[in-house]
Amino acid sequence: MTSLTAQTADPGILFVVLTGLGIVFLGIVSIIIICRLMLLIASAAGRKAGKLAVSKELPAEEFKPSGELAAVIGAAVAEEIGCDAKNIKIVSIKRV
Repeated sequence: MTSLTAQTADPGILFVVLTGLGIVFLGIVSIIIICRLMLLIASAAGRKAGKLAVSKELPAEEFKPSGELAAVIGAAVAEEIGCDAKNIKIVSIKRV
């Protein structure tokens, strides 16, 4: 009788593998659904924020870069390309 009980208590390797795959599949599907919902919410909020940002934008002629800004940009570019900042000449700075 003990051998019969031991056999019925073992669910089998196939059942364990299929259950594990099913749970992983359901988890991935739930993550995809959550990401899609967050994308919808973020795009709706972005459209509202975009309308507000356009109305508060400054005219382009008010942007006047200073020498300090040019020095900071030159130092960052020199560091990125690995040369001395004295070798970099900044011709113009445009706001993007």
